[in-house]
Amino acid sequence: MAVRVFVVCPYLAARLLRTLLHMTTKTKKNEFSPNDHVVYPAHGVGQIISIEEQEVAGMTLELFVISFEKDKMTLRVPTHKATEIGMRSLSSPDVVSQAMKTLKGKAKVKRAMWSRRAQEYEQKINSGDLIAIAEVVRDLHRADDQREQSYSERQLYEAALERLTREVAAVSGGDEVSAARKVDEVLGLRAA
Repeated sequence: MAVRVFVVCPYLAARLLRTLLHMTTKTKKNEFSPNDHVVYPAHGVGQIISIEEQEVAGMTLELFVISFEKDKMTLRVPTHKATEIGMRSLSSPDVVSQAMKTLKGKAKVKRAMWSRRAQEYEQKINSGDLIAIAEVVRDLHRADDQREQSYSERQLYEAALERLTREVAAVSGGDEVSAARKVDEVLGLRAA
């Protein structure tokens, strides 16, 4: 589809171009709505409380207000940037079962320096991708008969485990305790 636009004013041309570019990355207004559970990559599962307008630098922005109850945190995300920054709906039950299969797999510990591996694990955790988070849990999980984790390993493991269990709980409609039990069962089966 070709669009012909003749604009005399350079200001209007630039504004039109910005508008056209934003149209491709804009979040559909009805993609997320209040009371929806969403996953924000850097913080995990939260719930949209409302959509509000706020004036910033003379511009009116429409914002999703997201509550992360467990962390006692509220986040405001511009509606037009939500999908661009990686905010997404909860995973489907199929993705959750695929994540559980990932947990059953054999740990893939790379021989790279710990700092490099830690950086990769951190990226996977903050990606918001449930399968990638399950890979981190699988790779850093230690059975009772294995060596203890270092402090930084333990921190990454617990962060990944918490993100995984929160999303599993939200998808299944249950509580985090039963989701944690389910994940522990799967990890226990792997060790046996």
